[in-house]
Amino acid sequence: MRIAIGADHAGFDLKQILAAYLRHRGHQVIDKGTDNEEPVDYPDYAEAVAKSLLAGEAERGVIICGSGVGASVSANKLPGIRAGLCHDTYSARQGVEHDDMNVLVLGARVIGTEVARELVDNFLAAAFNGAERYRRRVDKIRALEKRYGKTT
Repeated sequence: MRIAIGADHAGFDLKQILAAYLRHRGHQVIDKGTDNEEPVDYPDYAEAVAKSLLAGEAERGVIICGSGVGASVSANKLPGIRAGLCHDTYSARQGVEHDDMNVLVLGARVIGTEVARELVDNFLAAAFNGAERYRRRVDKIRALEKRYGKTT
C-alpha cells in the first residue's frame, strides 16, 4: 500500500520509526516531512499528507504531532479527507470500517512506539464495511463538505 506520512517537530521521531516499520512491512512510504526536530507548524504537514491522498499519490495517510489534535483538525479541513485521532486499536480499525477514515492521526506525546505500530497495523488492515448505513453516513459527510465548502 502507498502511505503518505508526515509530522511536525513533536512527531518527527515517531514518524521516522513508523516510516521504517512500514517499509519493513512492504509498504511504499511517501515522506511528506518534516525532516528534523526544528519547530514547524503542524497544519503544513497535515495538508501535505492530505493532498497526497487527494492527488492519488497515496492510498492512506498517517499524520503525527504532539497531541494529534491540531493535525486532525487541520487535515479534516480538506474535502475528501476523513482523519481520525486514534490512541486505541478499536478506533483505528473501526474508523476505517464504519467511517471510511483515510488518515490516521497520532499524538506522539500521548502514545508509545509499540502502541503506534499496533494502531498503524489495525488502520491499514481495515477496509470500509460498505453496509448501507455506513455508506449513508459517509454520503452525509460528503454532503456537508459540499454544503459548507472549505470555510473554517
